[in-house]
Amino acid sequence: MSLDCAASVAGGPLPYIKEQSGRRIEEARKRNGLTQRELADALGMGIRWLREIESGNPRARLDDHLLCAYRLEISTGHILIPLMFFAQKMSFPHQLGGGDLREMERLCIEVVAERHLEQMTSALTPRWNVSYLRPRRLDGS
Repeated sequence: MSLDCAASVAGGPLPYIKEQSGRRIEEARKRNGLTQRELADALGMGIRWLREIESGNPRARLDDHLLCAYRLEISTGHILIPLMFFAQKMSFPHQLGGGDLREMERLCIEVVAERHLEQMTSALTPRWNVSYLRPRRLDGS
């Protein structure tokens, strides 16, 4: 399902994002050899709520998805990058959603940092009035 389709059917990209996020959380939990009980306890939430998150329940809050991702040390790009596309009224290319998105996250951060660094450098660079440094001509001009 395209993000456009998800947005038109369910009123936004969140159901799609939560479904994809739930799958990633479940995969990472299993890859780390954790049971749902162990992860839920580590997060301070009920096992039933973790099951809802992993199943992609639309009622699950994004902050719970982010909390799971942080605890499992997985990229949050599967949540944040589709949201950026949606905010720009662009369809999210699902090919970007596969695999580990840490490198894409780093690139986004670098672009933002570089852009702001250029703006800060420009804002902080003094604009010297150098007219007094120009040699005067003998005719006084």
